[in-house]
Amino acid sequence: MLHRVFFVCLFLALCSAASSLSCNWMDHKFRQFSKNSLDLIDTMANNSTSTTGGAEEDDTVTFPSDLYSQARASAEDKLGFTVQVLEEVVRLFEADHSSASWQESTVENFLNIVTRQAEGLRSCIGAHIHTKKNKKLHMYFKRLSHHVLENKGHSAEAWELTRKEIKTHLLRTDQLVSSLLTTN
Repeated sequence: MLHRVFFVCLFLALCSAASSLSCNWMDHKFRQFSKNSLDLIDTMANNSTSTTGGAEEDDTVTFPSDLYSQARASAEDKLGFTVQVLEEVVRLFEADHSSASWQESTVENFLNIVTRQAEGLRSCIGAHIHTKKNKKLHMYFKRLSHHVLENKGHSAEAWELTRKEIKTHLLRTDQLVSSLLTTN
């Protein structure tokens, strides 16, 4: 009897360790939410009546690319990093975007999708794991907000530069999380 209990416990421990981040939301909803957020950010570009002709590419803030390679350490790190990127994106897009020619409903839908994406991924990490915020990542988004948006008066050109940057990050975080998805 004691051996059976031991083997059942061992089996459960091995199963839970092997599938520690295999959660239904990530396996069934992540791709849908990621596709929706990318479609919406593309829609914002299509609705844009301004050009970035007056905006220089030098106006963008350089992303510390080493952060993506650091985020590849463990599955929890990947998800924690992605959640932080999504939360920073939401904070950024909550700023004054009235100069951008985006439809308000599109921006609201985008923010709702990205927020739900972050919440879904956070639920996959689990409450028992505390993910530490990455200061370099936070500072990047703060610089993006200040140097691109605020210094340019939240202009349509500044928002278009920001939108392009964010699309790149959404694509990269999609790849990061997709590497964790189970294949059926």
